[in-house]
Amino acid sequence: MWNCSFFAFLFFFLIIPQQNCSPVTSPPADLINTTCKQCADKYPTTFSYDFCTTSLEPIPISHVTNLQGLALIAMELALENATNTISKIERLLSSGEFDTFTLWCLKDCMELYRDGVSMLVTSIGVFMIEQYDVADLLLSAVVETASTCEDGFKERQGEAFPLTAQNDNLSQLGDIALCIINLLSVAPSL
Repeated sequence: MWNCSFFAFLFFFLIIPQQNCSPVTSPPADLINTTCKQCADKYPTTFSYDFCTTSLEPIPISHVTNLQGLALIAMELALENATNTISKIERLLSSGEFDTFTLWCLKDCMELYRDGVSMLVTSIGVFMIEQYDVADLLLSAVVETASTCEDGFKERQGEAFPLTAQNDNLSQLGDIALCIINLLSVAPSL
């Protein structure tokens, strides 16, 4: 069960300031609001300030971390979303409610989400060693996963898409992490 040990490691990474990481210089709640506002201002047509704050604020550790920690939290939330979406797809596939076309689309989404989970785990690893460009590339591919999954259903006119909320959440969580990585990439080193 890698999740328990990974979360313990992540907890210590987020709490214990790293040598090259910038410290939290403003009150933690302000860090979340400031970061979400910067991202919403930078990407006004695609980034949701409200989704950003409502995603990060309920996570207790987000109130005692730095910018790197916020990015990791967003990636962890995306990983949780993708994993839960795989479980939902498995339930949908075994429900017997869908025709052949929809089953094919769901199986395609299952593959995409499994690949997305793998890319998210890798992106967390490379982010932690400050390879921000690689993390950015992997996260961009994960965000594209949600779009590609949805596109399969659009191939047939009027096809209902049963994963709208999950895809939207994955895209937005990925966007939060991507924006923070971008902020870190342009930030001067201490």
